[in-house]
Amino acid sequence: MKQPFWKTKKLTEMTPKEWESLCDGCGRCCLNKLEDWDTGKIHLTKIACTLLDHGTCQCKDYENRFDTVPDCIQLTPEKLNEISWLPSSCAYRIVEEGRELHWWHPLISGNAETVHEAGISVRGNVVSEDGLTATDYEDYLIDDFE
Repeated sequence: MKQPFWKTKKLTEMTPKEWESLCDGCGRCCLNKLEDWDTGKIHLTKIACTLLDHGTCQCKDYENRFDTVPDCIQLTPEKLNEISWLPSSCAYRIVEEGRELHWWHPLISGNAETVHEAGISVRGNVVSEDGLTATDYEDYLIDDFE
């Protein structure tokens, strides 16, 4: 039986299509974060990027997202270890660490809805950043989803 690509390739060897398919569609990386200036710790908020579709947890304009959100971070294999706030459930992190993808990951389940059914996604748990000010952010701090 042929092994799936994420078990036979390093992240740097994947095609763009393979790389993109590793995203489970949870939407967690699209949450705004606050950094504690004293400790450097990153805190998640329930505030989602203006481009996050709250129902699908997908970007509304993925191809042009940097035009609307210039500080959007493009995840690459090189940046993966620099980004401390990615959840341990993130498939990019899982593959890099040699762990098994979770049952709810669409590449395993064959269904994009399982990430939502398992309660992993941000669906139903976020507000849009639109109309909020920087001082509002502290009102939306959350514990990590894990």
